[in-house]
Amino acid sequence: MATAKAEEDDAVAGTNLLERHKKPVCLIVLGMAGSGKTTFVQQLTSRLHARNKPPYVINLDPACREVPYPVNIDIRDTVNYKEVMKQYSLGPNGGIVTSLNLFATKFDQVIKLVEKRSANTDLAIFDTPGQIEVFTWSASGTIITETLAALFPTVVVYVIDVVRSVSPVTFMSNMLYACSILYKLRLPFIIVMNKIDVVKHDYALEWMTDFDSFELALSSDSSYNANLSRSLSLTLDEFYKDLTTVGFSAVTGEGFDEFLAAVDAAVVEYETDYCPEHDRLQKLQAEARSKDKTRQKDKFESDFQETSRKLGVTTGRYVSQSNEILLRSHLSTVNKMFARLSSSLMLRGANLTSE
Repeated sequence: MATAKAEEDDAVAGTNLLERHKKPVCLIVLGMAGSGKTTFVQQLTSRLHARNKPPYVINLDPACREVPYPVNIDIRDTVNYKEVMKQYSLGPNGGIVTSLNLFATKFDQVIKLVEKRSANTDLAIFDTPGQIEVFTWSASGTIITETLAALFPTVVVYVIDVVRSVSPVTFMSNMLYACSILYKLRLPFIIVMNKIDVVKHDYALEWMTDFDSFELALSSDSSYNANLSRSLSLTLDEFYKDLTTVGFSAVTGEGFDEFLAAVDAAVVEYETDYCPEHDRLQKLQAEARSKDKTRQKDKFESDFQETSRKLGVTTGRYVSQSNEILLRSHLSTVNKMFARLSSSLMLRGANLTSE
């Protein structure tokens, strides 16, 4: 009996976390221009459809001409990118930022649509603009990310082009950008090394785990960039230890199962690490708002009493059972105050006239 019970518990524990979770897991896909980010989303969407687990896909790139995958919500249906550039006299990047800002004002409607599909889908995929800094460092990107993270399990997926990262200096630049995004968003983070059908990502994994191999790759380069990369590699050692890295091919789909397993682990991290921290910060913010509200009430009462004292008007106050300060200002008291103030102004005006 005990053995059967243990086997049942193991079966429940082994159930795919994406299937057990009530809300869809939101994947925010980021990546440098040309890293294969959109193709990655296309391959991911295609394979999930093939397994009869269609994702809910949201396109956040207002400047793209075509989207090579079925989209449920498209920013281009809400904001006309070219008209925004024309109306506000903006360049390409400014137009994208402004379009995202306009879309963020209606993001509550996106949340409602995602919630409606929570019973039918496991994943909600957000494809962001190719200009990565437009999303990661803009106000709209912060609003979208924090709103999703407050309501749904949210994972940041950072796509890297392994073909262009064979240079140690370029690789280090990518890692620095990944580090900055991780510490800005503070969400579960997955690095997807794309295009492994062209170049295997084994060299990158070796560089992340073995400093000597990275040092050897830089041995023939004595430039300032190489020396800086060598120093940064030692600094980022702690960053590499807790980083989830997955190889993926957006063309063949290689690494698809490994990526889903990484998402499962990231959801566990979200529930065990992010949610308690989020609740703690919300509690601190609520306490700060309460203290500020009390301070404003006290200041208002003090100013009111001071004004009444200067005008020679006596006012009363009492404290209710809920400990809220209420000011008793009868009509007669107000009339007295205005009468004294008016007479004072009239006398002052008369003095000025006589002068």
